[in-house]
Amino acid sequence: MDSPKKITIITANYYPEDTAIGLYTTQFANYLKSEGYAIQILTGFPYYPQWKIKDSYSDRTTFFSETVDGIEIIRFKQFIPQKVTLSSRILMMLSLFFGTLINLRKIKKTDLVICIVPFTISIIPAFFLAKIKKAKLWIHIQDFEFDLALESGIIKRNNYGTSLLKKYIFCLETALFNIADLVSSISYTMLEKIKEKSRHSNPYFFPNWISAEKINPKTSSQHSLIDSNKFTLLYSGNIGEKQDWQLLQKLCFLLKKEDLIEIVIVGDGSFKNTLKENLAAFKFVKFYNPVPYDELNDLLCSADAHFLFQKITVLDTIMPSKILAMMASGKPSVISGHAISEVNTIIRESNGGFYFVGHNAANEIYSALLEIKNKTSKTNMGEDARTYITEKFSEKLILSNVALKIKSLIYGTA
Repeated sequence: MDSPKKITIITANYYPEDTAIGLYTTQFANYLKSEGYAIQILTGFPYYPQWKIKDSYSDRTTFFSETVDGIEIIRFKQFIPQKVTLSSRILMMLSLFFGTLINLRKIKKTDLVICIVPFTISIIPAFFLAKIKKAKLWIHIQDFEFDLALESGIIKRNNYGTSLLKKYIFCLETALFNIADLVSSISYTMLEKIKEKSRHSNPYFFPNWISAEKINPKTSSQHSLIDSNKFTLLYSGNIGEKQDWQLLQKLCFLLKKEDLIEIVIVGDGSFKNTLKENLAAFKFVKFYNPVPYDELNDLLCSADAHFLFQKITVLDTIMPSKILAMMASGKPSVISGHAISEVNTIIRESNGGFYFVGHNAANEIYSALLEIKNKTSKTNMGEDARTYITEKFSEKLILSNVALKIKSLIYGTA
């Protein structure tokens, strides 16, 4: 009997992280394991979204391996900054990069190397491993982290040093993307960016997904963080600099006591403390730490509406996976961002909420909230959102298609 084909996944985020890239990569690996592949993970220690190594891992050795659900996880304890800045992010990336290079020697055999990006530099050890083991290389882009840093203002654009760095990074991206057998990403706009950056004229569309069973209003219960006596506008996820928190502050100035609207923010991230300070005067804004994944269904479905305010300068450098869960909850979403964002297309096609453009959209957002609260807007907006998202982004549909793509890669029919 032939031994199972081996797949190595190189990623910065993995179990027990249960949000964003860590959640999807873990679910992806478990699916591949269920399909009969032998899976190995090269990663760091869990730190996201708290930006602190998880307590249960803090006393582990620098190089640490474990097996979870039949999957071997090979870890390196990377540097995690106490204060998240551009330079500290770079140090973290370099730390994980060198740790991963050292851990390559622990991989004896592999047939396919999958590199999950936001950290472009992680492609280098993935390439070395694929080359040494004569395996295929697949680069899957969850974030264009440098583009995002420019667009969200983390890196200032207008100086000579930035121009040189931008030129160097983009040349490096092109070179690294070109060495892959397959490059994929999670939105059509990001696929177009891949075409601009590389020779890959037909990158693979591999979106994030949602489980209609795990996020389902019919199986949910009222969550303790949500006051059922008030209209609750919920944000659940990473609290970082890519969101437009100034727009939220403008909205807060418009809300009145008699509106009985409460804003609940559940999450963690590099901007959380600053945001709490900025919104301290608004007593109707509540902050809570992230909830475990098994509570997410109750949390999302207990809210009356969801919000996601993106900076207008960020054009699908990322495709926020959180909107899938927001829409699957069967509640309308209020989203802002770039006019031609792919998220705008999804909201418009689904009739699942409101999408606003511009820094000065607070008044329009306020009116939309009152429409939803007073049920003067389309009453089945949330139901339409759930129907759309579960039909087009279901876990079963997306992962079964990916399984076919992996077979074609490994057996040389791609």
